Amino acid sequence: MPLANVRGVNINYKVLGDHGPWVALSPGGRRDLGGVEPLAKGVADAGHRVVIFDRRNCGASEVVIDGEDSEYEIWADDLHDLLAQLKALPVFVGGSSSGCRTSLLFALRHPEAVRGLMLWRVTGGRFACERLAQEYYGQYMAAAKEGGMAAVCEMEHWKERIEARPRNRDALMKMDPERFIAVMSHWREYFVRGADLPVIGATEAEIKSIKVPACIIPGNDNTHGRQTGENLARILPNAEVHILFPKHYDMDLSPREEWDEKAGEMAALFADFIKRAAMSGNA
Repeated sequence: MPLANVRGVNINYKVLGDHGPWVALSPGGRRDLGGVEPLAKGVADAGHRVVIFDRRNCGASEVVIDGEDSEYEIWADDLHDLLAQLKALPVFVGGSSSGCRTSLLFALRHPEAVRGLMLWRVTGGRFACERLAQEYYGQYMAAAKEGGMAAVCEMEHWKERIEARPRNRDALMKMDPERFIAVMSHWREYFVRGADLPVIGATEAEIKSIKVPACIIPGNDNTHGRQTGENLARILPNAEVHILFPKHYDMDLSPREEWDEKAGEMAALFADFIKRAAMSGNA
């Protein structure tokens, strides 16, 4: 897969399809682009050009632990730069969980670049904030405090980043542990501040400012509650909501297999949404 130099960082990406409207999709968590590729293929097969990419610090992209913005603002700006290089703007942008946050921030920071939003497994609420703040940042801060950057490199996520791109080990080992902890702490605060927001990363006023059409598929677990997705749909001025997963799982995460099995149905839903949004003239 090709690499692009995006704001000084080597980003791994892939384009599926060779005609039709441009779409960009992001997976959840810190998953690599494979986490959204089956869905992206379905959308591409319906007549779209779909960009998927490994966000910095994910997949086979470069590890760069730095920046004054939240990690999701950084990812949103990286995506905008990548799409500009590909001449893929304006775009229909979407994602799951952390990819959903990236997409919302993309729309807020680059409103002229967005034609529509596809958001699934929307994240919000105190439980999600506290759980994800620890998963994404707290555990890595603790490792750096106890064993320095060598201990960080031995953690599962970073071991995978090193296997995918061996030079990432040098980047991590060259970091001052105190600087690593400081950046992680700054990014962690982004989650902590989001505990009482409608969704992590955006206020109600910010959400109301997004005018483009949106298609929302709520989640079905304690991190991605159905109510969070439905509430987001109520706040967005031009949103539709589809309940594809009515069963709630009283656990941190619902079975990933259920979502993977519905990739085809979700692709058809998003393709229809894109078609209607384009025909309405609002996208």
